[in-house]
Amino acid sequence: MRTWRFKPLHAAVMALALAGGAAGVAGWQPGMLLPAASAQAQAQPQPAANPVLVQGLPDFSPLVDRVGPSVVNIRTTEKIRRSGGATGFPGMDEDMLEFFRRFGLPVPNMPRSPGQQMPDEGEGEERPSGVGSGFILSSDGYIMTNAHVIDGASEVIVTLPDQREFKAKVVGADKRTDVAVVKIEAKGLPAVKIGDVSRLRVGEWVMAIGSPFGLESTVTAGIVSAKQRDTGDYLPFIQTDVAINPGNSGGPLINMRGEVVGINSQIYSRSGGFMGISFAIPMDEAIRVSDQLRATGKVTRGRIGVQIGPVDKDVAESIGLGKATGALVSAVESDSPAAKAGLQPGDVIVQFDGKAIDKVSDLPRLVGGTKPGSRSSVTVFRRGKELRLPITIAEVPSDDAQVAQAGGDSSASPKVQAPSLGLGVAELTAAQKKSLGLDAGVRVTVAEGPAARAGLREGDVILALANSEVANVPGFEQALNSIDARKPVNVLVRRGEWAQYVLIRPQGR
Repeated sequence: MRTWRFKPLHAAVMALALAGGAAGVAGWQPGMLLPAASAQAQAQPQPAANPVLVQGLPDFSPLVDRVGPSVVNIRTTEKIRRSGGATGFPGMDEDMLEFFRRFGLPVPNMPRSPGQQMPDEGEGEERPSGVGSGFILSSDGYIMTNAHVIDGASEVIVTLPDQREFKAKVVGADKRTDVAVVKIEAKGLPAVKIGDVSRLRVGEWVMAIGSPFGLESTVTAGIVSAKQRDTGDYLPFIQTDVAINPGNSGGPLINMRGEVVGINSQIYSRSGGFMGISFAIPMDEAIRVSDQLRATGKVTRGRIGVQIGPVDKDVAESIGLGKATGALVSAVESDSPAAKAGLQPGDVIVQFDGKAIDKVSDLPRLVGGTKPGSRSSVTVFRRGKELRLPITIAEVPSDDAQVAQAGGDSSASPKVQAPSLGLGVAELTAAQKKSLGLDAGVRVTVAEGPAARAGLREGDVILALANSEVANVPGFEQALNSIDARKPVNVLVRRGEWAQYVLIRPQGR
């Protein structure tokens, strides 16, 4: 083993002086630093310190104190009709039935002996149907929440942080943006402050208050993960990693200035619970919707009457567009604003009213936000040239008008259930086909479990299932019998004037 021995500092320096001459260490005494070494140490450049960009973690308690009194709990009830045991085995309660419905499983029927009569359906009764959140828009009792929180409710009950309860009146709900406004009879309520979404930055701290799983006034926090997140809906969402769970829906997303910048609306999950990705409706868009709901009880949107699709890189290069941008027109509705303006299938819409169309979802948002009857313009790329075409915006029919016309009673129409997909469908009546301009398809009457997660809802029209055209209910059943229920299935869906493909994934896939 080799052992290292270290001499005292003064002995080492004396040895150096003897070897190099007295000039190197003239005047040196024990305890003194060598002049040359000292000068060299002073001449060494010191590395510049990087500025500290983030110091410590924020304290959210002042935000809770400011915004907490404005956040409410929302409970809903709905009327149900009991079938007297026609569905499910004896002893199967509502929770078990809900389990089967939620996960798209076929509900087992109670065995019956030949000739056995089933009890008549009972009278409608109230039962709890959901829990959500909301926040006070104005001191006179207007409250904002999600449309899906109050959808189908026969009664809406609002609980304030001071535990006062009110029955709320639904002012209006817009399913396309998932925004709803309800009203309670109260005065002097603490209203939230609305923030400027354009100032919101990725990486900024944000906070949520809501009632996850019915636990009122729960506070969670995180950062903005992304802005303008495209999910295929009318709105570009704010993505965060704030913990959001069932019951948080409709609650506020709050910035560090105590301002509401979004409505917590959706999560991405493979398990049904929080996985670190949450989506909030931007508050500027939500306010525009709520203003219309408060004024008229509904939202009016513009339309031009085209079916569109994305422009991929190969198509863009082949037509000389250069880059994959814009919205490719696949069909033009006859006698529509687009037809009157001269748009043609194969056109690529690259601008609307002077605003660039970077991706296909930009167009319906811009057109939908334009007041019907106003004059605008579209710029299209056609056969190597750009053309600017003037166009007059029409109005999108309401969801109800899409499927309900005078004399169009569908209660007696043939129906079929597809529990594995969470779907129920019925025939379109002649009046509905005329209203929609269709000669084929089936109307969605139930959308739950896998279908609901894919974005389908009641009133949608299914045009194709698993690449098979669906002309009617028998056609739907035929296509349904040919699919593998364990694998995702594509569905071509018509909603309003727009058609798109969605993918229904069985639970756990």
